[in-house]
Amino acid sequence: MTDTSMQALADRIEIEALRAEITDAVMMRDFDRVAALFTPDGTMRWPHIGKEFVGREAILTGITWGQGLWEFFVQTVHPGFLQLDGDTASGRAYIHEFGRLKDGTSHLNFAVYHDHYERTPDGWRFSERVYEVRYVDSTPLPGTAH
Repeated sequence: MTDTSMQALADRIEIEALRAEITDAVMMRDFDRVAALFTPDGTMRWPHIGKEFVGREAILTGITWGQGLWEFFVQTVHPGFLQLDGDTASGRAYIHEFGRLKDGTSHLNFAVYHDHYERTPDGWRFSERVYEVRYVDSTPLPGTAH
């Protein structure tokens, strides 16, 4: 294997670890860690509700606000496309989420994250994450949260 292909393999592994870490941070409600996984001027966009958060402080505020709406929330993320381009990359991840909001409504969806990544001195970080909802079901969930 060449040095170039070894670097590409290492980059892919690091980006997949980044995607896994942000999912874990959201599920564990560690919103400071979520924000730290973005570049300082990174952007998180939720077009389905007209929200955009630019910069780590705004991302922290946005994710804290958004997750604060939920009684309980479960997200599973499945790896998708990844394209490397030197010190930047782009990709998609596929999401299945469900939960119940504090207002009593339920939510089950399938969505896609459209991501841009940037290599930084601290490792790969999100420079942009855009959340695209593809399917929503608001049928009341019969279960309970523990």
